[in-house]
Amino acid sequence: MNSHIFLGTFFAYIVLMIGFGWWVSRNSRGTGDDFLLGGRSVPLFLTVGTTVATMVGTGSSMGAVGFGYSNGWAGALYGIGGAVGVLLLAVCFAPVRKFRFMTMSEELSYYVGANRLVRNVVALLIYIACIGWLGAHILGGGLYLAWMADIDPNLAKLVVALGFGVYCVIGGYMAVVWTDTIQAVVLFVGFFLMAGLALIEVGGFDGLTAGMDAASTSFLGIDKIGGLPALSLATVIAVGVLATPSFRQRIYSGRSVRTVRRSFVITGLLYLAFSIVPAIIGMATHVLNPDLDNSNYAFPFLATEVLPLGLGLLLLVAGLSATMSSASSDAIAGVSTLMRDIYVLFTGRTPSARHVVLYSRLALVATIGLALAFALTSDNVISYITKMISTVLAGMFVCGMLGRFWPRYNWQGAIATLIAASATSLAVIANPDWSAFWGNPSIPAVLVATLGGVVVSLVTPATRISEAEALAKLDHERERMERAPEATLTQPSTPPAG
Repeated sequence: MNSHIFLGTFFAYIVLMIGFGWWVSRNSRGTGDDFLLGGRSVPLFLTVGTTVATMVGTGSSMGAVGFGYSNGWAGALYGIGGAVGVLLLAVCFAPVRKFRFMTMSEELSYYVGANRLVRNVVALLIYIACIGWLGAHILGGGLYLAWMADIDPNLAKLVVALGFGVYCVIGGYMAVVWTDTIQAVVLFVGFFLMAGLALIEVGGFDGLTAGMDAASTSFLGIDKIGGLPALSLATVIAVGVLATPSFRQRIYSGRSVRTVRRSFVITGLLYLAFSIVPAIIGMATHVLNPDLDNSNYAFPFLATEVLPLGLGLLLLVAGLSATMSSASSDAIAGVSTLMRDIYVLFTGRTPSARHVVLYSRLALVATIGLALAFALTSDNVISYITKMISTVLAGMFVCGMLGRFWPRYNWQGAIATLIAASATSLAVIANPDWSAFWGNPSIPAVLVATLGGVVVSLVTPATRISEAEALAKLDHERERMERAPEATLTQPSTPPAG
């Protein structure tokens, strides 16, 4: 039975990734910086590989294909938004590599005088965001595997979570980077091959568009979903890239500013070219079977029911590579924040260098477990992602942009930004008419958060701590984590006698 073959192939692939992850990480020095950031020396080709693999994640494989199934060329909006986001990262944030930040909460607090309250609030939001992203990846991969292997969806989600979780726990960041790079090659070959074969199956672009309603075949499906909702979808994905901690980790871990910038430009161009692929796959599946119960099953349906078994196996690996590569990156980003910021928030001290790797592995297990619990409660990938980004990440996006480019921004404005974004998003989600008008809450959340941050910053005192002082404060704390035994952050260590 083909389902047994699909499941066996998946397990064989996972074992291969686990073995490879262990092999590439066997020379790790065992420090927190090494385990969580790869020693900050990741070269260009690995940065491109891991960024591409993270970009082509659950939203592209399950969400965007399903969206293309229902809404035609609108399925390309996900890729367009993502490409814009990563290109803006190259322009706006690649230079922060020189500051040697370890987490995004460090970076955002630096912009407002290394304020501890801002850092704590952002750290909690980042951790929630990482769990949210992880949940989306487990959800998408689980739905995909359940269809392919004919197993219970909840069991499939568990299997996916265990699959990427094991090689993350064993190898840390370098295992993620190397396995991502391999998966990037697999998923790019698989997705482009699938799109080409799907076009042949439906008789080319003429057959593709003939099988869809006219509104779906309009430019970017705007006639089908509306201009403002289309803009909102592209915006929410761009905002997600600009505010997702795993992409910031690519900056912090890169070998140099130049390496980071070049890798993001290459990734953005590749992803822009890729953006049409999910739409083609989704539309072709609609032509072949317009009666799927769940549009998220468009990708696995085409792989299992239409294409030959050998190609289906390749696409199984490609699709699950997309979800697991992104999931592993978000898991590591979440644990970095947990170790660097949240641990300090609740204990008042940094973990000792000798304990960081052990604690990080335990935190990975706990984080993936929490994400799995969230994934068990949902079955719609795009809805899950857009609501989570708008509520949790929109404020961090605005904080990053204002902090990076507006010197007058202060900690009070940052807190106002975070509150305004989340409150606006929740208000739009709670009002069906507003949700229908905007498509998702991203645009109003960003606008209100920007207004709130600017107004509150102007009516409150300017930050008195210089950028150099803020950076020195963060550097000092980070050194304690990497090189010193446990010590409280609130009291200086006792000097040696004599």
